[in-house]
Order: sequence, then structure tokens, then C-alpha cells
Amino acid sequence: MPGREKRVEEYDVVIIGGGAAGMTAGIYTGRARLKTVLIEKALVGGLATYTNEIENYPGFPEGTTGLEMMNLFQKQAKKFGVTFKLTDVKSVDLTGETKIVETFRTTYKAKVVIIASGGRPRTTGAKNEEKFLFDKGISFCATCDAASCTDQELLVVGSGDTAIEEGLFLTKFAKKIYVSVIHDQGKMDCNEIAREAAFANPKMEFLWNTVVDSFEGDDQLEQVVLKNLKTKKLEPIKVDRCFEFIGYLPNTEIFQNQVKLTDSGFVLTNERMETNIEGVFAAGDVRDKFLKQVATAVGDGAIAGFAAEKYITESEVFYRIIEESRPYTLVYVYNAADAASRELLPIMEELEKEGKEQVKAVRVDVYKSTGIASRLNVTEYPCVAVVKNGEVIKLICDISKEKIQSAIC
Repeated sequence: MPGREKRVEEYDVVIIGGGAAGMTAGIYTGRARLKTVLIEKALVGGLATYTNEIENYPGFPEGTTGLEMMNLFQKQAKKFGVTFKLTDVKSVDLTGETKIVETFRTTYKAKVVIIASGGRPRTTGAKNEEKFLFDKGISFCATCDAASCTDQELLVVGSGDTAIEEGLFLTKFAKKIYVSVIHDQGKMDCNEIAREAAFANPKMEFLWNTVVDSFEGDDQLEQVVLKNLKTKKLEPIKVDRCFEFIGYLPNTEIFQNQVKLTDSGFVLTNERMETNIEGVFAAGDVRDKFLKQVATAVGDGAIAGFAAEKYITESEVFYRIIEESRPYTLVYVYNAADAASRELLPIMEELEKEGKEQVKAVRVDVYKSTGIASRLNVTEYPCVAVVKNGEVIKLICDISKEKIQSAIC
């Protein structure tokens, strides 16, 4: 039986990932009236939906749950026309001018792709772990869940900077913190300052040479069974919650060999959320960044969505400059906030008037964005890019009417 031919759908923007970053980006692109589709393979809202309490997001003084907040995000994105597709992205081709995103049944073509695929915490792999993930007793974010752990006994798994610093934060709420460390007594992977602070904290008790063997309980986690790596002895620890801080894995496998990644697999971007590929942006936990929280994901998504709209607009302007050029097009690239640059504008008007049908003058202001300037290879301002029959033939940054005239003669 012959295979079914894939459906092809065209969009301005394809967003891969439906967490806080992806939905915020969609709110921005949708509101800019860009045809946008958001593809999410699992649960819209991402890891935030598993957080019982969010108390540090501005505008929610009484706090809220991750699920409630993410439902509001989705409602707002849909209000601005964002299409949601619940499916898995199988492959991408981001290198061309038209970006290709493949799912099982559909090929999506777009001018822009925003990578917001997030990541997942590295887990221990111990027995019964999946039964207690997230709201059943195993957590991965102290900032998110600390307040609900007041006067409880907790277990922290890990000894790196994140594990120890988050463990110290948890001592502000919890009654006692057990810390499972895989190394010999006194040896940890965190920095010296955190190590000394942890050893000095009376609420923290270290369990050396241990790993998690199993998680136990009925509907909620009741105890964690640790295994001593030297004696092989199993030791059950009665706790109310377990926090795992043994690493974070970005969902970037399908972007390898196209988008530039760190050694750990996180996407490298600049402050505009631009990757190494034109027209491809990244936002949220999938990025190489300092803090992974809903608030920072929203900031990333806002920038990525705004930058995507700018990129599409600038692309249209650029191609109009190139394709609709007369024999000569003079592109004056300048900063409108610079008085000296503004004083040169009359020269461009004179040259266009004198050139009649042969010369067209275009003004490009870099005050808010340098996108078009970059496409013209202009790196200093003011500068005139001389375009002849759709090709840049000369850049004149020491501007005078005579120099420009000689270039178009």
C-alpha cells in the first residue's frame, strides 16, 4: 500500500515548543499578524505545568499553579491567532531561506523558526521514579516548590553548585535536609564557598557514597531508599519530598549540525535570541543561560517574537531594495539619533532628483535594528551602499556627493 503523501503547510513563523517561552513568542508574532503555528509534542505549558505553586511571577500576589498560568498563556496566544499542533517534530532543515520543519504527517514551511523546545531534568533512573515525578514527591526546582516544603524533611540528590545552593535555599523553609552525595566523605562538586556554607548549616546532613536505589510510597512519596556504593547496604530515608539536581538535558538533538550548541547541547544565542542561522531564534530553557524560570522564559520569548517580526519585515524591505532597484540604488544607512547623519540626508535627495529614473535613494535607519545593514555588509554608520542591478558594488562610508556620483557614473 503506497505511503500517504505529506501535507504541506506554509507559515510566517513556526515555533517548536509550547512552554512559557514558546507561547510568549507566539503572543508577540500573532499580535504582529504573522501567521504562526506552535508545535508541542507533549503537554502545552511544558515543565511549568507540573509546578504546584508559583509565587515569584510578577502580577500574581496570591500565587498560582503552573497549570493555571500556562492555560492563561495558551488562551492569550490563541486570541492572537496562533495555531497549536500537538505532534512531535521529526527533523528540520533550517539552513535555507525557507525553513523546513517535518512532523509525521506534515511538512511545515516558514520564513522564521523559533526554537523553544526546552529540556528535561536528568533523573536518577532508580526504581519507581516515574511514579513520583513532579507533583507526586520528586521535584527539580527549589525556587518553585520551597514554600510548600515548610517544616518538612527533604532529600537533595547531588553535590554540584546547583544542588548545594538550592539545598541551602531550602533550609529557609524545611526542618531538615538530607543530601545524597556520590563521593567519599568531604568531597563535593560545588564551589568552596557553597561547600563551607553547607557544612556549617545545622539543617543539612550529608549521606556519603550513596545513590538512589528506589522511591517508595503509595500515592505520594514517603521514603527514598539509598544504596551505599561501598558497603552495598540499602538505607531507607523517610522524607516528604526529594529534589534532584543532577543535571539538565536540553531537547536539541534534532538541531545538531545546524544550530550552534554548547558542549552540553544548549543553543547559543545573542541578546536578540538570534542563533548562528539567519531567521532562526531560540528562547527559554533550551538556551545557554544563567537562570531557568518562567519569568526569564517569558523575557526570552518576548525578545524572540519581536526579533522574528523585525527579521521578516527587514527581509521584505531588503528584497524590495534589491529586486525593485533601478540601474542604481543608493542605500543610505544611518542612525536617525545622530545629528551629523541627519545632515547628509539632503545629499541623497539631490542625487535621486538628478539621477531621474536611473537612481533611487533608500534610507535605512539603524537606531532600533541593524538587520538590513548586516545584509548589506555595512558595519559602520553613516554609510552608502551602492546597488547596481540588484548587487552591492561599493560601500562609501566617507560620504560626499562627489564620491557617490563617481560610483554611479
